[in-house]
Amino acid sequence: MAIEVTDPNPAEGAGTILTPEALAFIEELHHRFAPTRNDLLAARTKRREAIAAGESLDFLPQTAEIRDGDWRVAPAPAALQDRRVEMTGPASPAKMAINALNSGAKVWLADLEDAATPTWHNVVDAEYNLYRAAHGDLSFTSPDGKEYALRTDVPLAVVVMRPRGWHLPEKHVLIDGEPAVGALVDFGLHFFHNAKKLLENGQGPYYYLPKMESHLEARLWNDVFVFAQDFVGVPQGSVRATVLIETIPAAFEMEEILYELRDHAAGLNAGRWDYLFSMIKVFRDSGKDFLLPDRADVAMTAPFMRAYTELLVKTCHRRGAFAMGGMAAFIPNRREPEITAKAFEKVTADKSREANDGFDGSWVAHPDMVDTCREVFDSVLGDKPNQVDKLREDVSVTARDLLDVTTAEGSITEAGLRSNLYVAVAYTAVWLSGNGAVAIHNLMEDAATAEISRSQVWQQVRNGVTLEDTGETVTEDLVKRLLAEETERLRGEVDEEKFNRYYAPASELIGRISLAEDYVDFLTLPAYELVD
Repeated sequence: MAIEVTDPNPAEGAGTILTPEALAFIEELHHRFAPTRNDLLAARTKRREAIAAGESLDFLPQTAEIRDGDWRVAPAPAALQDRRVEMTGPASPAKMAINALNSGAKVWLADLEDAATPTWHNVVDAEYNLYRAAHGDLSFTSPDGKEYALRTDVPLAVVVMRPRGWHLPEKHVLIDGEPAVGALVDFGLHFFHNAKKLLENGQGPYYYLPKMESHLEARLWNDVFVFAQDFVGVPQGSVRATVLIETIPAAFEMEEILYELRDHAAGLNAGRWDYLFSMIKVFRDSGKDFLLPDRADVAMTAPFMRAYTELLVKTCHRRGAFAMGGMAAFIPNRREPEITAKAFEKVTADKSREANDGFDGSWVAHPDMVDTCREVFDSVLGDKPNQVDKLREDVSVTARDLLDVTTAEGSITEAGLRSNLYVAVAYTAVWLSGNGAVAIHNLMEDAATAEISRSQVWQQVRNGVTLEDTGETVTEDLVKRLLAEETERLRGEVDEEKFNRYYAPASELIGRISLAEDYVDFLTLPAYELVD
């Protein structure tokens, strides 16, 4: 066997998950599909270089036949017919997995991507928790003796697992001496151990697919699914995948992405925060027309964001697929009733807009928000499980509609710049400590919001932006000064040992990539080198 695991026992249950048979499956996936994955990553770079040279994005002329064609995705299985509220969060530790399954949500997005730090312990622990959940014996006892177990009095949330994006490696699994593809490790271990059991349970191997930039990347996932189903011995079409449309290139290929996955597609999701990150990243050197205001000012009601979400609903429903709404980052603070009331008010408004636009369900980041989201969708759906029949034929979206970020109202301020630096450092520090979902100032932050934050800093420096509240120009010196001040602020909020171990390295990393001459495609790539 040409596969090597650097640490075969990183967490409880490793012996159950890292079996020779499962690793042989991972090795086969890698040999068959890693070369194409590498080519597709190179194609991303080539496309970005063309945009930097002056090209823009548009709907693909060579796939017009697909967009004009009369086709639909495979019918959804019974377990995925009703997705009106989906709880998101990591699958490690076990306590969080149990709380998500017990939350009352219809679906749990079990996240091995943006809400999870891919330490080897976390990866294996997450896989083991999902294995135990599929087999009905997931439980946990805290150090103080509190017991957590799966509820038997209500239906548990249906698991839809999100593996890492195509770009991330898994350095603890070496194949022919090279790191394995993180996405194939995550998917492979989950599918190998759980596909048959999930089907026996009346559900199935269901996945959220992140960070894709083209329909060819969706085609690769489809090829993986076809091979995996034959390898494990489950019927073709057992897999159902929901694709996050969270990059601006993918927004121009929604139809084609569904078409490539049509035998396995369950829908598309409006991954709003990564979408903003992608907008900045792709057009970072395209001038001031692509400067977004402060992150807190960018609302989903901005015309370019409305164009994206309404096109997604229209595309999905035309093809018989589900349209899933985005994350409501607001979370309650049980110690501060006023903040909690505002959080519920904002989530209600956000979900009402989505439900009335035609979305079939949406995400929340905290169990306390499940009922709020459900009530909103109940008021629109009534007894129906979804509203795929709402075709939104009134929607017409052009390339200009998707790209005109000047329609976003708001300002670029020192307060926003400081917030970006604070959030980027604070999130990265907690990520380095092993936790990928972080509550900061009553918002649930994950890698996407940190990516927006550091990318805005990079873009503002390159464009010499004038801050509207102070009149100062954003320069490297200004960023260094504000970063130092925000880092000192964080020093006062955590103990010294934690600061030195996580926050100081996080500050150094954010400063380095925010001011680097060459833009770093993903914050998590250099950050991954700093974790075990």
